[in-house]
Amino acid sequence: MVVPRIVAAMVVLVLAAAGCGSDEDGGESAAVGEPTQRATGDPSTDKLAQVLARGRLVLFTDLKYPPQSFGVKGAERLADTKCAANEITAPEVSGYDAETGKLVAKALGVEPCFVTASWTEVTGGNWSDRWDLAYGSGAVEYSRMEVLYMTQPYYSTPTPFFVPRSSKAKEPSDLDGKRVGACAGCTMEKYLRGTLKLPGPPVEQLVDDPEIVTFDTEVPGLKATAKGKVAAFLCSEPVGDGAIGDGATLRKLPEPAYYSNKTGYVDKESGLAVGPFIERVNEIVAARHEDGTLARLSEKFFGKDYAAEAAKFDLAALEQNVQ
Repeated sequence: MVVPRIVAAMVVLVLAAAGCGSDEDGGESAAVGEPTQRATGDPSTDKLAQVLARGRLVLFTDLKYPPQSFGVKGAERLADTKCAANEITAPEVSGYDAETGKLVAKALGVEPCFVTASWTEVTGGNWSDRWDLAYGSGAVEYSRMEVLYMTQPYYSTPTPFFVPRSSKAKEPSDLDGKRVGACAGCTMEKYLRGTLKLPGPPVEQLVDDPEIVTFDTEVPGLKATAKGKVAAFLCSEPVGDGAIGDGATLRKLPEPAYYSNKTGYVDKESGLAVGPFIERVNEIVAARHEDGTLARLSEKFFGKDYAAEAAKFDLAALEQNVQ
C-alpha cells in the first residue's frame, strides 16, 4: 500500500528539518556530519540515557560571573519548562559558559536547566548527580582529574596579573613578596602556591614568595585590587578585561603567568556510567568548534576569539579512563 510509505517519508523529512534549526548566534543545532543522537542505554544506569529520557540537561552556573555567566535582568521563567522548581531556565541566564551549556543541550535535543553551587563543590567532585555537567571556566588541570573527568575544551585563555592603575609594577617579578590575590581553590591560587600542574611544559613561577590573599570569586578580588587592598590579582584575561571594561581602575601586566584550556567537568563519582555521555559532549563541542559557533560566541561575550586555540587541544593525550 502506497499511503503509509508516503506518510513515513513525510515524517522523516519533518524530523530532519526539525534537527537543522539555527540558533541566535548562527550555529546549527546539529552540524553537517554530526552523529545522530541515539538513546541506547538504561536511564537508571547510564547518564546519557537518563538525560535524554528526562528531556533536560542540568548544568552548573554562577549568576555573578560575567561575562562567563550572569543572571538576565527582567527575564521570565519559562512557563512550560521541564526544569525542576529549584532549577533556572535558559532565558534567565546567559554568558559564554551558560551559552556553551545551552549548545550542548540543544544538540542533545533536551532543555538546559541550571543550578548554582559553590566552586569548591564543583571542583571537589561527589556531586551526587545534582547536576550533569559544569561549564564554569574551569581549567584542564591534573589534580582535578582525581575527582573529575575533563571534556573537550571550549576556550583557552592567558592568565595575567591585574594591578591598580596607579601601581608602579611593570612585570610579574615586581610583585615578589607582595600581597597577591586569587580566587580560592582556583588554578590561580595553586599557581601562586607553586602546585599548579597543567598539560604541557612545567609552569614557570614568575612571582617569588607572594603573600597570598584568597577570595570566594574573582569579582570581589578585582574590586579589592582596584582599591589597593592587594598589590595584584591573578585571573583569567577575559575576567580582568571585563572588569576594566566596566570601569575598574586596573591595568594588565603584559606577561601572563600561564595559559589554560577551559573544560566542562563531569563527576567521576556519578552513580551512573558517564562514558557515552562524555563521548557525546566531546562530539558536540568539536562540532561547535568546527562550524565556528564557539568562536562567534567568544567574540560576542569577550570581543576576542578564545575558542580557536582550545579546538586544537588533544583530549586523548590526557589518557582518561572514562567509566
